[in-house]
Amino acid sequence: MSQEADRIPVVVGVGDVVSGSAGAAADPVEPMELVLRAVRAALDDSGTSALGAAVDAIHAVRTTSWNYHDLPNLIAARLGASAPTRSTSTIGGHHPARLMDRVGLDIAAGRNSVALVVGGETQASVRALTKAGTDPAELGWTVAPGGPPTFAPDDLGSAEMQRAGILAPVQIYPLFDRARADRLGLRPSESLTASAELYSRFSAVAARHPVAWSPVERSPDDIAGVDASNRAVSDCYPLAMNAMPFVDQAAAVLVCSLAAARAAGVDEDRIVYLWGGAGAFDAPDIMTRSTFDHSPALRAAVRTTLGAAGVAGSDLTFVDAYSCFPVVPLLLMDELELSSDATPTVLGGHSFFGGPLSSYSLHAVAESTRLLRQSRGGRAPTIAMVHANGGYLTHQHTILLSTDPHEAGYIGNPDAVAVSATAVPVTHGHSGRATIETATVMFGRGGKPEQALVVARTPEGDRIAGRTGADAAAALHRVVTDGDVSPVGLTIDVVDEGGNLDITLDSITANGRGVRA
Repeated sequence: MSQEADRIPVVVGVGDVVSGSAGAAADPVEPMELVLRAVRAALDDSGTSALGAAVDAIHAVRTTSWNYHDLPNLIAARLGASAPTRSTSTIGGHHPARLMDRVGLDIAAGRNSVALVVGGETQASVRALTKAGTDPAELGWTVAPGGPPTFAPDDLGSAEMQRAGILAPVQIYPLFDRARADRLGLRPSESLTASAELYSRFSAVAARHPVAWSPVERSPDDIAGVDASNRAVSDCYPLAMNAMPFVDQAAAVLVCSLAAARAAGVDEDRIVYLWGGAGAFDAPDIMTRSTFDHSPALRAAVRTTLGAAGVAGSDLTFVDAYSCFPVVPLLLMDELELSSDATPTVLGGHSFFGGPLSSYSLHAVAESTRLLRQSRGGRAPTIAMVHANGGYLTHQHTILLSTDPHEAGYIGNPDAVAVSATAVPVTHGHSGRATIETATVMFGRGGKPEQALVVARTPEGDRIAGRTGADAAAALHRVVTDGDVSPVGLTIDVVDEGGNLDITLDSITANGRGVRA
């Protein structure tokens, strides 16, 4: 066997599993046990029994629903594999793609020959047990080492984000959505319609997937319409456009060198080539970023990946966009120059396939592998891109898989590059005029505006960020909905007291249209 074959990374086995579904609870299951089911499925999918004991690397996407000190070691013990190379990621949805790139590089460098990438969550089980007042440890869940999840202070967001009260994904992604829509000249109603139509197409994909948590096709009206079962969360996204993290799902991907695959007797029709990809990251503190209307990190990751492979967006047959909220796949569509009616998912998105927190995109790798296997036979290679997003459009990683090897072999890089621009200064205690940079209205469970989250610029160019009370939120909501105008560019009078904003919208002009609160 040639040295080249020794070091070409290929995917030979994939497994993904679900326990229960939306509205149909199953018995509670520990995350590790569900991950092991996925691992066994991946090993079986390779078509050979020779690779399990040969695993020399196991990389785990961090499980959030239950804490494991060393999940790869627990899995290695169950497999009877030494797996001297082991790692567990931090929290972040970009890690499945990054770990695939790490495995690709290690195989290309000759450091490993058979590797597993695994991930899984059973947040639905944890939620059910919590409601029942049952401690999972009483059911035998791993506690030594392991136990309930823990979080570091940094997981709560930067000091500026905490001061502004803008911390949760449901608060932050609408801010990006509003800014992107304004950049494209879309009215709020047009932006909402585009998101609903996109997610309707996503739901149709989830409806056909055997591992989907909510496999029901929904119309755009079902997704955009607010009612008792689809409450308003923000003015951009009703509940159906928000990620669903309360799922029990796990995935595993078996990667090895082409030489190891052939030596183990893996059929050629099971082999999918891991070309590799690239990653980039922006400033973790969204309050200091230069822009909200696109993601510089996403742009860098996509362009670097395509450039290294020598392909364009139009060359991709399958695309799976990380889709915790509609703005993320929409931004990927922008960068790939996909048509507005494209459906960049092989799973169905976090809202319908399910959002197993950091491990979602590992399911996309599994499904992309299956689709590539089914698409063999063309003259040109069939190529799939898996996009993974972590933080608040903070960490981005994309990888390419194909039916054929790349002429240059492995072309990826697991090490992300920084794209942060000069930090925008954030000012405290401003009193006076300001121009809204982006904003969203958040709703309470009763369906009424509860607070507005506002990011604005002073006349001097400094940034203000914070939240308003219910009255100001209702006033901003009337301006946006009654006039169907973007809040971006509106002039306000504001008083900032510790991140609590007292704002007034007077008679103003937005996008050439007069509006009044």
